[in-house]
Amino acid sequence: MSALFVLICVSIVVAIGFLAAFIWSVRSGQYDDDYTPSVRMLFENKTPSKENKSIKK
Repeated sequence: MSALFVLICVSIVVAIGFLAAFIWSVRSGQYDDDYTPSVRMLFENKTPSKENKSIKK
């Protein structure tokens, strides 16, 4: 029975840790821009870089 109490306490501590990490990421602006990542691949530079040219030779 005491193992059950230990597991419940550990799970509550882990849940509080995840909640704190989520709140910290929201406050630091991690989720501010949700539009740019979805369209970033549409605006990639189409010219090959110098590194790609040297590999193909």
